[in-house]
Amino acid sequence: MLSSIRVSHYAACLALIFAFAMTFVLCAPALADTPDETFKALGLAKTASPKELYDALTKRYYDESQGAGKGSFSKYWEPIPISKYLNPHDFYKPPQTIDVDAQRAQCVECHSQVTPGWTHSWKGSVHGNLDAIRNLPDSDARAYKKAMITEVENNLRSIGTLKNGETLKEVGCIDCHMGVGKDHGQHKTELRMPDAAACGQCHVQQFAERESERDTFTWPQDQWKPGHPSHALSMKANVENAVWAAMEQREVAEGCTFCHTPQTTCNSCHTRHEFSAVQARKPQACAICHNGVDHNEFEGYMLSKHGTIYQTRGDTWDWNVRLADAMEKGNMNAPTCAFCHMEYQGKFTHNMVRKSRWAFVPMPKIAENLNHPWFTQRKESWVSTCSNCHSDSFARAYLDGMDKGIVSGLDITEKARSVLVKLYNDRLLPGQTTNRPAPPPPEKDDAGGFFQLFWQKGNNPSAIEYVFADMWEHHQIKHYKGLAHMNPGGYTYTEGWSQLIGAAAKINDE
Repeated sequence: MLSSIRVSHYAACLALIFAFAMTFVLCAPALADTPDETFKALGLAKTASPKELYDALTKRYYDESQGAGKGSFSKYWEPIPISKYLNPHDFYKPPQTIDVDAQRAQCVECHSQVTPGWTHSWKGSVHGNLDAIRNLPDSDARAYKKAMITEVENNLRSIGTLKNGETLKEVGCIDCHMGVGKDHGQHKTELRMPDAAACGQCHVQQFAERESERDTFTWPQDQWKPGHPSHALSMKANVENAVWAAMEQREVAEGCTFCHTPQTTCNSCHTRHEFSAVQARKPQACAICHNGVDHNEFEGYMLSKHGTIYQTRGDTWDWNVRLADAMEKGNMNAPTCAFCHMEYQGKFTHNMVRKSRWAFVPMPKIAENLNHPWFTQRKESWVSTCSNCHSDSFARAYLDGMDKGIVSGLDITEKARSVLVKLYNDRLLPGQTTNRPAPPPPEKDDAGGFFQLFWQKGNNPSAIEYVFADMWEHHQIKHYKGLAHMNPGGYTYTEGWSQLIGAAAKINDE
């Protein structure tokens, strides 16, 4: 009798301990590494649970007053068929030709025949093989993902999708395209194209990191609006751009949206349906957007000594090792885009802008304030990053020279701007008084404006205005990017400086 009482008492104690432990899991602080600025912006305490944080992030993510939706120029443009895939929250509607209550297993069975590329990628992903990750020995470079699966399960328990003690069996089509944990769903009404918030339901930490770009990028002299430019508010670069909204050629305009998707999605770097961390760590993952005449980061990197080492030695690196261990355990002996831009004070995060100083394009209000504490603190963070491979002295020497070189390029551009603006104000540009149609609304006329790279009618733009638009939007930026990515030809002769000199000469001839 006494023995059974002891057993019952022991069982009751275990139950209380388990209940307390689960309460701790469900109410544990969400993310220790989420910036304080984000908790403050969301009105949350640092002790917020994953559910509280996810709900607050999602509410803001879909808030049209904070970056979502068609923007202030919405009446000037309409979506085209491809738009529903680029901005699914606003424009996607499920196809009405497939009327089926799809079961979890049916998704894979059907799409293995209809779209085999999707299912083939998914079957080779972590999502399709959770147990394979769980069973990895600790010596495997991917073993860190076991803790990530546990974190995801804790997030889903906090949110209420998983029951206490329940584990995640897989992440299948239905979880992302209808709802996490669903067994079935109506294809005609419940099918969705996932966005970052859909990914964030499981990956709360990564979602919060990316969203924190809004909160940690507040310019001291209002050089840009808060949170700009960033991945978190990427779509704003489109919908708040007058010429983008004004363009009749929507197919061309939507070319911008392939990169400037609503609050750049996780899929932008971790391509569906493999969602590979290995792929996202390689420079080519960044290259699809970060290339070309107005932001040639990829070209600059690949033609630098860093890029040379990557191209000649990258096949000897273990890309499965997480970034934090890439140099020590992964044999990495040169930086990648991800290593430099995700690192901040010794940690790696999806907030890419905590060290940003020159942002997208050099401007006088930045150049004039480089000694302000906001800028110098960010520069110190770059010195710390560079010091993973270089001496403190070398890092400071290069960064100081980079700043001076960028300022020199900006000086040429601004002098040319003053010449062009005077010609415009004096109405001396070719055809200005006889053949200068106004640009379509909501765009407004300007001398050498951004719109003149995408719209033309009569003498608007004049040839010299196009030269200037090309100068400040392309050559000046390539000069800056060549310096920032250590590509000598990218800022001296092939691109950058020499091109700025040529453009200035043409403008001064006027």
